[in-house]
Amino acid sequence: MEVITEGVNNLNIAAAAATTDSANNKKNRIQVSNTKKPLFFYVNLAKRYMQQHNEVELSALGMAIATVVTIAEILKNNGLAVEKKIMTSTVDMREETGGRPVPKAKIEILLGKTEKFDELMAAAAAEEAAEAEEQN
Repeated sequence: MEVITEGVNNLNIAAAAATTDSANNKKNRIQVSNTKKPLFFYVNLAKRYMQQHNEVELSALGMAIATVVTIAEILKNNGLAVEKKIMTSTVDMREETGGRPVPKAKIEILLGKTEKFDELMAAAAAEEAAEAEEQN
């Protein structure tokens, strides 16, 4: 009986470690809400994440999916990002504790840097610096 208990405890520890590892590997994930922050907050955050990690994963549930698609399209149309992967799924969410699960649509879009990303970001930074100098 002790061997079984020890095996179950080891299984729980391994599952907890795997969960922690997968959470730590997603340092470049942005979970988008369409109510909490303005659209260009997420666009600028995605640019910063791409500078640091070379790619960014945009994730959203339900009504925020349109916001994620818009962010991805802005980055692509400005020549900053290229689509690497799009994943869609449904997730069961509980509205209140004890309530029955409600399926919600989920999207994850993985974007990578384009070859011109660094060049475009440097040009934008130089333009901002010039504007700041004009104001002073």
